[in-house]
Amino acid sequence: MPQITLPDGSARQFANPVSVFDVAADIGAGLAKAALAGVVDGELVDTSHIIETDAQLAIVTNKSDEALPLIRHSTAHLLAQAVKQLYPEAQVTIGPVVDDGFYYDFAYDRAFTPDDFEIIEKRMSELASSGDKIERQVVSRDEAKAFFKDIGEDYKVEIIDSIPGDEVLTLYKQGDFTDLCRGPHVPNTQHLKAFKLTKLAGAYWRGDSNNPMLQRIYGTAFSDKKALKTHLNNLAEAEKRDHRKIGKKLDLFHVQEEAPGMVFWHPRGWAIYQAVEQYMRKRQADDGYQEIRTPQIVDYSLWERSGHADKFGDNMFNVETDDRRYAVKPMNCPGHVQVFNQGLKSYRDLPLRYAEFGSCHRNEMSGALHGIMRVRAFTQDDGHIFCAESDIQPEVAKFIDFLHSVYEDFGFTDIIYRLSTRPPERVGSDEAWDKAEKALAVALDSAGLDWEELPGEGAFYGPKIEFSLKDCLGRVWQCGTMQVDFSMPGRLDASFVAESGEKEVPVMLHRATIGSFERFIGILIEHYEGRLPVWLAPVQAVVLNITDKHAPYVEEVTKILQNSGLRTEHDLRNEKIGFKIREWTLERVPYLLVAGEREVANREVAVRTRNGEDLGTFSIDDFVNKLLTESGRGVTAAVED
Repeated sequence: MPQITLPDGSARQFANPVSVFDVAADIGAGLAKAALAGVVDGELVDTSHIIETDAQLAIVTNKSDEALPLIRHSTAHLLAQAVKQLYPEAQVTIGPVVDDGFYYDFAYDRAFTPDDFEIIEKRMSELASSGDKIERQVVSRDEAKAFFKDIGEDYKVEIIDSIPGDEVLTLYKQGDFTDLCRGPHVPNTQHLKAFKLTKLAGAYWRGDSNNPMLQRIYGTAFSDKKALKTHLNNLAEAEKRDHRKIGKKLDLFHVQEEAPGMVFWHPRGWAIYQAVEQYMRKRQADDGYQEIRTPQIVDYSLWERSGHADKFGDNMFNVETDDRRYAVKPMNCPGHVQVFNQGLKSYRDLPLRYAEFGSCHRNEMSGALHGIMRVRAFTQDDGHIFCAESDIQPEVAKFIDFLHSVYEDFGFTDIIYRLSTRPPERVGSDEAWDKAEKALAVALDSAGLDWEELPGEGAFYGPKIEFSLKDCLGRVWQCGTMQVDFSMPGRLDASFVAESGEKEVPVMLHRATIGSFERFIGILIEHYEGRLPVWLAPVQAVVLNITDKHAPYVEEVTKILQNSGLRTEHDLRNEKIGFKIREWTLERVPYLLVAGEREVANREVAVRTRNGEDLGTFSIDDFVNKLLTESGRGVTAAVED
């Protein structure tokens, strides 16, 4: 007689083993109709799952957190079923859920094209409307292999051979289609109401370039068509905001095959980079950081001692000369310990905060490179705080305040906080981990923040907080981090003289605010669609003449603005003023200054914004003061677009 306890604390008694669906039906017909799955004692299961003993149960509906990946997983099967019906010779391989959707890989002689999507989607809709039950079946290894061999699905047979022998194998059947899958799935295809195929890609079987190339069809799915429409609109908007397109259009940067994953910054792009760097330099100095610089290439033995050779060895660029092996640094931490180790440190010197705009190199896979968002050469706003254990909580709290202020200046106020705690394999005592995890949690709580715990996701050397920001499209970008490290200082012989007179190993706090400059600038470009705030804009103002006789005055005004430290250009082309205004508006320049007969006579400029607003005329001094105020304070409210 199982007793089922529901999330609200109520309990229901049943005379016999009962399915998740039966419990939902006992609660109400509406819930039974809406039920997609169940969570039994923390495990996501099908509605057909039988509960035989007392258990905690939550019914999963469209409103549940578990619903979206469940719907997407089932829609991947729907895609595979449609493809098999339309193209019987295609073989199905794997079809997992990924960020924002799902994909399925197919082995098929003919190349799929986007033109096929309409046909496939139509068949998927027909299959969804049929309402076929999705049924789970436990099978033996021999039964599973025989089934897939018989229908010519060789890749499925290979998958079965790779599954550990003690694992239970399950098949999921819907209509004429059966797939090997762990599940769970929605109870029938009528729950799959809103989906869209989005793109094609190639993928090697099992990610190995020695294996055959498969065709990957990506898609997305939601619980209703309104959510799908919003998502597709956001995708279209994201396409418009692609930093690679805007970077080319605004002449900011480029990458090329001779230096894969490494950025060639053009003058305007470098102006953005410098604005970010100078801002961060001042903010870090004001917050008590001492800026340092460490070598790019260091003897490989240091990376072995720090532990990076084991963790990052395959992604490090190595150099050999004079019978010595060196590595181009993949990160800055060991170098900062070397600076700390110079000279005897006392507890009175702590906490000691170092910052470096450190240039790092990692040999990322070529297929993972993406514009300036994912590169092989990048610069981090890296910082390390050497402190005693008692300093962890106040230093973390101080950094959280710092990070919030920085993000707000860049225009980001929606932040997600995650605390990753001790993994099974780790260094350091449980007592030290207890202190560190508590310090991070207390710092988050003291700041009044809602945060999520990720059990077991911490680094082997200590727990960490990850700070992720949301952009204007709701996309999440993990940028900031605060990590507690018990390991590296000791491995690299760092110590300080404690108040007791004894030597102690300091705790090392790894912190980054914006992370990689390259990636963060890419985020900024997409967030603002290239219409950067005045203080970040590569060209803050452009001065335009109406006729040639106004050119000397335009040159004079431009020089005054430039001498005031403002990024200013002029346009003296023999073109109509309307044409010039349109062109510079498309260049996303915040302010367009026009000089004609009256402006020259009064030593003024007529000011327009890039969104077409006419601000009237300003004296040169008044406009310089206006632009200096807006560009110097580092806020986003300078020009409303």
